[in-house]
Amino acid sequence: MDHAADAHRTDLMTITRHVLNEQSRNPESRGDFTILLSHIVLGCKFVASAVNKAGLAQLIGLAGETNVQGEEQKKLDVLSNEVFVKALVSSGRTCVLVSEEDEEATFVDPKLRGKYCVCFDPLDGSSNIDCGVSIGTIFGIYMIKDKDNVTLADVLQPGKDMLAAGYCMYGSSCTLVLSTGSGVNGFTLDPSLGEFILTHPDIKIPKKGKIYSVNEGNAKNWDVPVAKFVEKCKYPEDGTPPKSLRYIGSMVADVHRTLLYGGVFLYPADQKSPNGKLRVLYEVFPMSFLMEQAGGQSFTGKERALDLVPTKIHDRSPIFLGSYDDVEEIKALYAEQAKSSSA
Repeated sequence: MDHAADAHRTDLMTITRHVLNEQSRNPESRGDFTILLSHIVLGCKFVASAVNKAGLAQLIGLAGETNVQGEEQKKLDVLSNEVFVKALVSSGRTCVLVSEEDEEATFVDPKLRGKYCVCFDPLDGSSNIDCGVSIGTIFGIYMIKDKDNVTLADVLQPGKDMLAAGYCMYGSSCTLVLSTGSGVNGFTLDPSLGEFILTHPDIKIPKKGKIYSVNEGNAKNWDVPVAKFVEKCKYPEDGTPPKSLRYIGSMVADVHRTLLYGGVFLYPADQKSPNGKLRVLYEVFPMSFLMEQAGGQSFTGKERALDLVPTKIHDRSPIFLGSYDDVEEIKALYAEQAKSSSA
């Protein structure tokens, strides 16, 4: 019998234990952040369970349809949004929430307020549910200075001020990737225990990757640097093999692969969407935060993504994120264009 292996299997690092360990390194912390995260984790478990049952429960149906009992059906993204809003409000640790599903920010009842703001996309890639492609939840957490007088301006902070970010991917397994500002860790849901177990400690993205990920259907609308970069991926001039194209069309799945295998994920601006399509607060910022924490880079075509200051809660931005050297190459192409246009 391999006692060492058995000991390893029985000494499980759950996400709660991991976060409590982090907390014990900060003697001044009062456990508020840990409580908030445990509510986010609960929301993720609920959505994971609902996603697994979606086909059977006909949750895929459009919101507004009624079932045989005459009850209104809730589409999965609407249900996920309600779950997260309720979980976050009931934690007593949030004062304002921004969701992709809600046009306005949600200000928490003063009696239940805490010091955190959470921006989230409850179910990213939900149009892919019908065909079984991985989908996910993305979240970013900020501190609010004055919870009793919180305004929308307090939410519109640059990404570099974020305290923590993560995503939960509902796919062949349910994986939660989290950073609290000191590295990136990945946890996998063990369905028999109902617990997220640490399976990917201290994730580091390779410095250079062999994969590029972009919707090439938009190629005719791209600007020159993007077109040049993708051309170089396919027809390298330095004798290296061409990069492989992998594009799922679900941001969580594409970024997850990029984080583990290296490479670059790009959703650039184009003539059709001059500001890009991905939303700053709950897609661009959390994923950029994770990439930088894992040793990668994130760039908007103009600046470091985390330096952006949003002006509205649903602002959009172009994004290039992934392996350090690959993003460096994109930055050089944009710098070259800026130089030639100012010449």
